[in-house]
Amino acid sequence: MPDKLEENKKHAIAFYRTAYLGNHAKAVELYVGAEYIQHNPLVGDGIQAFIDYFTEMAARYPSKKIDFVRAVAEGDLVALHTHQTWPDNDEYVAMDFFRFDTEGKIIEHWDAIQEVPNETTNGNPMY
Repeated sequence: MPDKLEENKKHAIAFYRTAYLGNHAKAVELYVGAEYIQHNPLVGDGIQAFIDYFTEMAARYPSKKIDFVRAVAEGDLVALHTHQTWPDNDEYVAMDFFRFDTEGKIIEHWDAIQEVPNETTNGNPMY
């Protein structure tokens, strides 16, 4: 089981990196199962809706960057904590959750994103 968890973490990161940096169809081909359930309210369900959304995002924001802060796996789930820099140096912290099928393919996704503030009350970083 530990090997499967590590493999799922690697696949989640590779999927996210590949899709985020512009090769959405390749990300789907390599890492997504036949079914893809999407919980982000801005993205439609299914593989084609995912590809369409990220194609538009790549065209609108070609200079975005992503750093993977941590990955946590349990059972069939992987959580990714990322630091994203968008045009105009807007920074965001995102939490993405992926559910994998028994073949090691991503079949479901949830996320939450928050802009990094200039100051925090507690002085701690967001990532």
